Amino acid sequence: MKQCSTCKEFKLLSEFHKDDYQEDGHNHRCSECMSKYIASKNPERMYLNGKYISKKHPLYKPGRYKSLDDAWSHQEIERTKEGEVYIVYNTAFPHWFKVGKAVSSEDRLNGYQTASPFRDYVLEYYEHFENRHQAESAIHRLLEKHPECMERRGEWFKTFIPTIKEVMNDYRQQSAEADDIGHRDKQSTQYDLVGSNARC
Repeated sequence: MKQCSTCKEFKLLSEFHKDDYQEDGHNHRCSECMSKYIASKNPERMYLNGKYISKKHPLYKPGRYKSLDDAWSHQEIERTKEGEVYIVYNTAFPHWFKVGKAVSSEDRLNGYQTASPFRDYVLEYYEHFENRHQAESAIHRLLEKHPECMERRGEWFKTFIPTIKEVMNDYRQQSAEADDIGHRDKQSTQYDLVGSNARC
């Protein structure tokens, strides 16, 4: 345990950033107070749940927010086309995976966790798309027809992680061909978060 020099609360060392210049190897401010301090010094920056958000983000808005819903209305968020298509799962539901869309997958995951006392939802993977609405709908259609998709319930699919990734890849290739690009968009960032290809 360590006492924060700002809020004066005693907290676990895991709630303090690393700092090699301190005797115990941790900053004298807790992570929460440090985020507030940094934000006060940089009023033009945006922080989402303590994480810095680049000005390139489609919903950039200076300030500190717990979630995007605190910064923008639901309608404004939904109007934003750019974003991600993600895979979320919960070990309580074997082989069931949610394929959804969000401006920020990590922000959406935090929303799921509030509905679970164990905070056991896991963000497995996500890809960025210029039009997340269009991408999600197309990926759902392709996935539903895939021979390795056993069942669908709304945005939840009973299938396998590699199958969903394969479908995402197929959709991107089809989109590239439709745009006469002829190859996968190499600028797209992919985020394989848990690396559970072996989980089938």
